[in-house]
Amino acid sequence: MTIPTTPVLAQPRYVRVLSIAGSDSGGGAGIQADLKTFSALGCYGMTAITAITAQNTLGVTGIHGVPPDMLRAQIDAVAQDIGVDAVKIGMLATPEVVRVVAQAIRAHRFPNVVLDPVMVATSGDRLIASETVQVLVNELFPLATVVTPNLDEAALLLGREIEGIDALDDAAQDLLALGAPAVLLKGGHLKGELVVDLLAMRGGLRKRLESARIATHNGHGTGCTLSSAIAAFLAQGHELPQAVEKARAYILGAIAAGADVHTGQGHGPLNHGYAPVVQLVLRG
Repeated sequence: MTIPTTPVLAQPRYVRVLSIAGSDSGGGAGIQADLKTFSALGCYGMTAITAITAQNTLGVTGIHGVPPDMLRAQIDAVAQDIGVDAVKIGMLATPEVVRVVAQAIRAHRFPNVVLDPVMVATSGDRLIASETVQVLVNELFPLATVVTPNLDEAALLLGREIEGIDALDDAAQDLLALGAPAVLLKGGHLKGELVVDLLAMRGGLRKRLESARIATHNGHGTGCTLSSAIAAFLAQGHELPQAVEKARAYILGAIAAGADVHTGQGHGPLNHGYAPVVQLVLRG
């Protein structure tokens, strides 16, 4: 006699996104921008703080790194209890911190890893030690789903300047050769009325994304926000090209909505909450 069993239904849960990044006391970039972005896009945000910075819209006045063991403990605590659908990685100042993050990604088998190689702040302040760059490439590029450098960061990674839109393709190809499976090379620092970004994937896809430049002094945290939005959409189940397109649409809206707002005396933040999404709940 076969005894019928009642199927076990999955419990409702949130879409979970972990940010491994530095704290921005001014609230416009880093962990703070990541959490705002996750919430604005309907996701449940979690953090593992890599460094504490003293900064505002004018610049960075101090950086205090979190000990590697404490960083590892933060990541383990989140992964072992809540779980992770996607990861955004930001500021990693030292080789030891990079290695801790790489070990955690492998140990917990984190999916959907968005690596934003934060090296230079909007103010021009250097945020990463020189010896960390090669360790970052060796340890994390192969583990990432996509790497999202701006032109300054790509120049540091490649050892050359990227001058003009025509140079984006070669630069993206060389970044892929460093071990990344996909690269979103952000061309916002190029001059011109259009902002051109290039998504390149190892399988051969090349997709240029263009938009009109928005006149604003409020660009602080743009890179952090874009990479966080990509992670949020990947966590929701979108394929990478669609996640990038949706994230780019979100950030353009956030920039436009905050373009004329005055926050501080320098580079102000975006309007992360301009079009909030109710927190998503997955069922079944």
